[in-house]
Amino acid sequence: MSDSVRAMTSRGFFAGRTVTELGREMSAGRLSAAELVDQALDSIDSLDAPINAFVTVDAEGARLAARQADAERAAGVDRGPLHGIPVAVKDIIDTAGMATRMGSAHFADHIPDRDATCVRLLREAGAVIVGKTTTHEFAYGPTGDVSHNGPSRNPYDTALMTGGSSGGSAAAVAAGMVPLAVGTDTGGSVRIPAALCGVFGFKPAYGAIPIDGVFPLASSLDHVGVLAGTAEDCGVAYRVLAGQAPPGAAEETPVRVAWLVTDSAVVDPAVAALVRGRFPDSEEIALPGVAELFRTYATIQGSEAYAVHADRVARSPHLFNPEVLDRLRHGEIPGWRYVRAVAARESFRRQASALLDRYDLLALPTVAVLAPPIGAREADIAGARVPVRDSLLTLTSLWNLAGLPALSVPAGVVGGLPVGAQLVCAPGREELLLAYADRLRGGHAALLAG
Repeated sequence: MSDSVRAMTSRGFFAGRTVTELGREMSAGRLSAAELVDQALDSIDSLDAPINAFVTVDAEGARLAARQADAERAAGVDRGPLHGIPVAVKDIIDTAGMATRMGSAHFADHIPDRDATCVRLLREAGAVIVGKTTTHEFAYGPTGDVSHNGPSRNPYDTALMTGGSSGGSAAAVAAGMVPLAVGTDTGGSVRIPAALCGVFGFKPAYGAIPIDGVFPLASSLDHVGVLAGTAEDCGVAYRVLAGQAPPGAAEETPVRVAWLVTDSAVVDPAVAALVRGRFPDSEEIALPGVAELFRTYATIQGSEAYAVHADRVARSPHLFNPEVLDRLRHGEIPGWRYVRAVAARESFRRQASALLDRYDLLALPTVAVLAPPIGAREADIAGARVPVRDSLLTLTSLWNLAGLPALSVPAGVVGGLPVGAQLVCAPGREELLLAYADRLRGGHAALLAG
């Protein structure tokens, strides 16, 4: 048996355990936060070496926070559903006193003196930060295999990509090292690795979760998102981070789902068939111009990313990974191209809004392919050679352009590898989105059993 197969035959303590269930066990006195942290640290210690999900583990800080959570609970203080829950944070999000390296040699020795707002909110909710997860350098890549601390590796086969840029967060949840992780998503960086690693990944609406203290990639596209084993757990974390009240009891009503048929994205036929089969009663709707929309996205992202890094590119180009440096330099474009791309984005936002006036949810695959090999930069899809970057980003980046909530849901497996279905809703319909996704959990359960 190869090491890549063994990586998923032994899974950590949190595999199949939900945040809600863990909270219930702590409330009943059957588990403590200290025990959960020890389980997380033991799982990381035994499983992470071949996966490289974590770049930093703060065992001392996590144990201290867990003891505090237990003392508070014993004193009758309940901070909510994340109280005492171990959480991993992407290494592009500031954590006070804990290294935040952005996956780059530029920040190899960087230790922030304050938490990002989202981390502060987690701590205030009683969550226990156990460590920082591997990110593609500066979050600028959907493959997750370019980082100063090495590539994150897919727990289903360590020769394959996690996807990126929040690959370490997805792998940590998929392997059961933690029940919940935080990532960022500028073009799919939460949803892509969620799909390739077989977990749920939620990108809320633009601006729903504060991005203060998150190193920027492209400011008008950047989102903070969450990864977990269930849609319910994504919702728990989202409400804490976005300051949303828990939902009341909802009546079950028919949900109008549109299956989006794109005119240009090449999708692996097996992936398309599996995901389409999860929505047998949805109406098919054509979404034209996807290739042009992807170019619009790439123009905006590239220009904004270059603006962030222009001084570093000029001063210390040798500290970048060559691939990331090349992508950054391609972002140095004339202003008129950026202005035109912004106008095209506004047009698409109106188009997407009109669709969501007619339908509650839009459905499509999360990514077009199964997890590619680490280092691959072309994929063979139905006889066509397609850039791996395009195959990973084309169907997710649309919803960063539109700023809409989007969730990747485990849809099942093809050839033993996870496949994700993507659901999109209008802002304000997040609870419907999450509740509907929970109805699709059968495929996720089957995936775990496999």
